[in-house]
Amino acid sequence: MELKLMEQCLEAYGIGGEVTVPQEETAETIVPDYCPDIARIIRTEGMVFLHSRELQDGKAEVSGTIRISVLYTPEGESGIRALRFAMPFTAEGDGHTLPGCTCLMAHTDLEMVESRMLNPRKIFTHCKLSTHMTGYRKSRLQICGDVDAEESLCVERKTETQHVDLLTRIVEKDFTFTDHFHLSPGRPGAAEILSASILSNVTEQKIVGSKLLLKGLFYLRLLYRDGEGQSCAASGELPFSQIMELDGSAEDASLHLDLQLTGIDLQLDGDDSEGRDIAVTLYFHVTAMLREERELTILSDLYSTNYDLTYEAQPLSLTSFCEHSVRRQMVREMIEIGVVAQSILCVSADCGAVSVNWEGDNAVLRTSISIRALYLDEGGACLVAERCIDVSCQAEFPPECTLRVEARCSEEVQSSLGDRGIEVRFPVDFHVEACSSSKKVCITSATLNDETPKDVSGAPSLVLRCMGRQERAWDLAKKYNTTIAAILAANQIEGESELPAEKLLLIPRRRA
Repeated sequence: MELKLMEQCLEAYGIGGEVTVPQEETAETIVPDYCPDIARIIRTEGMVFLHSRELQDGKAEVSGTIRISVLYTPEGESGIRALRFAMPFTAEGDGHTLPGCTCLMAHTDLEMVESRMLNPRKIFTHCKLSTHMTGYRKSRLQICGDVDAEESLCVERKTETQHVDLLTRIVEKDFTFTDHFHLSPGRPGAAEILSASILSNVTEQKIVGSKLLLKGLFYLRLLYRDGEGQSCAASGELPFSQIMELDGSAEDASLHLDLQLTGIDLQLDGDDSEGRDIAVTLYFHVTAMLREERELTILSDLYSTNYDLTYEAQPLSLTSFCEHSVRRQMVREMIEIGVVAQSILCVSADCGAVSVNWEGDNAVLRTSISIRALYLDEGGACLVAERCIDVSCQAEFPPECTLRVEARCSEEVQSSLGDRGIEVRFPVDFHVEACSSSKKVCITSATLNDETPKDVSGAPSLVLRCMGRQERAWDLAKKYNTTIAAILAANQIEGESELPAEKLLLIPRRRA
């Protein structure tokens, strides 16, 4: 007879595959007629915006734009000018990369961008990109926790309780943020925006019923030219708040957010004659990943003391632990410049990939930070100072964890002029996803021959033996066709945990 399994069905997402696509993009750009000739390229900046992520038959495709700003010194003029243009790109994974995946997460890092002058009216730009794609596959888990069997069948069950962490929902939404950035009265007004950078930081996230409330800050840094042709810098914070629908209550779920900028538009307000009011429009994409903790009962073994019983089982890989955390490391460094500086225009810090090395239970997280400072020397010439440093931190995680780490400089870099150069201070946040999985066996079907009882006539009625190092009470009971309760009673032991490892045990045979 087929035994009826008591099953629980769960739906959850799991990582179906990952791929990193490196690529290089190049472009030749002609200086527009309204811009002066290039005398010297000072610096090239780039911001990456992803526009689309598509999955079809396991093939992933990510497309976006690199927004380039080339700062240069014009011929016959003082100050700084900017040449701005966009470089589109597409990153593709092959058709076998992410089979069966329905959701795609992607991040593109701009590892290098540089420009060189071909002639005063043309430049060549070279970029190196790295796009990391992660595909998520939704699956159904059939978990058997027990069998429905009559007491007369004498079926013994081995079950265990397993804590699991399930990724139950992935919700995505595009937002548009608009605001005005006002230059302080102590700064000159802007005639032209030369370059800009945006950092984002989610400061609060809360689930209320079926809605996700999130708040945060955008850190805006501007380099602009005033009406007299002088280069100036300004920075400030723009607070934001948004609401996402989650399609059902999720107040008990834990939450991880991923926020990506997909576009930026900065315009000088035409109604402001002083150039102090800048209209800011930001486009960004939010992915919310919701996880729920469950306690599952898993049926991993069966036997009957009266009848022959066979079963089939399958392995299960369950996420038993998942934690998102941020480890912050403060950085304070001196960039030596070798000349007398008049003022600092702007400073940026860009994080590279993160390496993870284990020292016992401690993980050492290490990344390379590229620091660039744009400043004016005492003669008013614009110069660039660069330095690359390694930043690391230690963090303790449960053993056998898999770590996914990204380093971000999510706050404005503070800088000041010193005797030896430019001192910079900023935090580096290591965003860590720590996961561990457990391998279990779960019964999927069971058949019992209830027509013919077991033939135990040749088995001894009593066995005297020690329990092996790798054995448990269940192993003894199943091997000698008895029960754990019978072994405990024969040895006058109250609980299974009290069974001695190196003492002879009486193992009686259970009779029908």
